[in-house]
Amino acid sequence: MTEEQLPAHRQTPARRASHDDREQVAERLREAAGDGQLDLAELEERLESAFAAKTYAELVPLTADLSGAVDLRLDEPLVLETRAGAIKQTGYWDVPRLISATTDKGSIAIDFTGATCRHREVALELDVRKGSIEVIVPLGWSVTTHGVKVDMGAVENKATTQPAPGSPVLQVTGEVTKGSVQIRYPRWWKRRQRRA
Repeated sequence: MTEEQLPAHRQTPARRASHDDREQVAERLREAAGDGQLDLAELEERLESAFAAKTYAELVPLTADLSGAVDLRLDEPLVLETRAGAIKQTGYWDVPRLISATTDKGSIAIDFTGATCRHREVALELDVRKGSIEVIVPLGWSVTTHGVKVDMGAVENKATTQPAPGSPVLQVTGEVTKGSVQIRYPRWWKRRQRRA
């Protein structure tokens, strides 16, 4: 499969920049001007380029030569793909805006409880054929699954308590053919419910 044939979120060099991405770069440019790294003419020119940028590839060079540069590559999509094996995304990790999870007959576990999430909204795109995906979210997160198309499979969302104000929203989309998807809180939450 060539780069042109890949889904848009997997074409990293041409990935679309968001308003937040442009603002993040603009803020770094203003800081650099305040530190004397850029003069006013350079600042104005780079700000203009930042706000006109359509892709990440256009934003990266604007701060690359500055100390403390914003590394936009940290927000590249996370792609998890297995045919028959098992993938576990657990522990400490930085949550990008987009996660793509594809399984044929294997299993994928995505645990957000130890992760750092800087985004208000996170998109999780699923392609589950005969395998399974387990998603564990912290208490307080909001999870929506109305964007998932289910054929003969199953999607079970157990993360349904009232979300905390300002907490991340996980938007789950994609297709489940014959496999299963379960979204839940950590095990300690279930134990606490039993005691209540």
